[in-house]
Amino acid sequence: MKSRLFQFEPKWITPYFQRKNLPLELQSWLYESTSLTQRLRNQFENVHIQVLFEKRQTPFLTEKKILNLPESQYAWVREVILLSNQTPLILARTVIPNKTLKMTHENLAQLGSRPLGEILFSAPSLKREFAGISQIPTDFWTKKFEISTALWGRRTKYSICNQSLLVSEFFLPSLYL
Repeated sequence: MKSRLFQFEPKWITPYFQRKNLPLELQSWLYESTSLTQRLRNQFENVHIQVLFEKRQTPFLTEKKILNLPESQYAWVREVILLSNQTPLILARTVIPNKTLKMTHENLAQLGSRPLGEILFSAPSLKREFAGISQIPTDFWTKKFEISTALWGRRTKYSICNQSLLVSEFFLPSLYL
């Protein structure tokens, strides 16, 4: 199983998609340039992470392409839910190539319930590249999630010391309604 979140690989829209075509209430979340974890902590109480899945596996085809990974290359894949108390706010998927794991002495594979954003946004060499947005239809999600509306998400490629990783985040209605 490649994902606990998706039945199918999400389809992504070019990063140059017209912002004006996005729901107004989501624009600030989709284009947030600082740590989403910190923004959540500023707006919600008791923000924490629930890990759904984490292990080495072959990433989705578009993830391999963005990260310039060979066809058979494994990477560390982590899927989580960010919650406030027991209310889910954001679903996230992270793909970390082996070179990036080695550069961080495997620390990124041992986050447990610690948010990735705490590590990324404390790195002085952090660079980010917006890699696209998506609107995921309800039938793409696994049966674990009873999602009754299409969800918007964003994908961002980060680099630390010239080593890349890819983070995809999907915003639940409880975040902005």
